[in-house]
Amino acid sequence: MGVHHVSWQSTASGLEDEYIHAEALGWLVGDDEAVSIERMNSYHGSPIHLVSAEIKKRGKATKSLSLLGVEVLEALKSELTSRLDDNNVIHIRLDLLDLLAGKLTLATPGHRPTVKGKAKLEVYPGSEAMDVAIETIENAKIAALN
Repeated sequence: MGVHHVSWQSTASGLEDEYIHAEALGWLVGDDEAVSIERMNSYHGSPIHLVSAEIKKRGKATKSLSLLGVEVLEALKSELTSRLDDNNVIHIRLDLLDLLAGKLTLATPGHRPTVKGKAKLEVYPGSEAMDVAIETIENAKIAALN
C-alpha cells in the first residue's frame, strides 16, 4: 500500500514569475516533466497562472511524499485527523514563500500564500484509511532518511 497519486497546485499572479513556482513544484514531486502552467485571467480580468504538478504512478507518488522530509512528515502525521478526508486523500498545504526559499513548512489557509497538495492513498477493503496513512507516512520518513 501507499500513495495512488500526488498533486500540487500553486497560483501565481501575472506579476510573479510562474517559472519559479514551476521549479518548486517540480522539486516537490521529483520530476520537472510533471509540471504544467495554465495561463488565464482572474474573475476581475488580471492575468494569473495556475501551476500544477501531478505524479500518477504509484511508486513515484509514494517516493515523492518522502521529499517533504522527516520534520514535515512528522507534523503531517500529528495532524492527520484534520487532513485526511472521507475519500482517503491527505490534504497538505505548504507555505509558498518558504518553499520558494527552499524550506518546507506545513501551513494552514490564512495570511500567507500556500501551495496546495493532495495525496490519494491506496486503501483496500478491510483496511482503515488512518492506519494506511500512518504506515505510508512512516515509510516516507524512512525513505527520507536514506
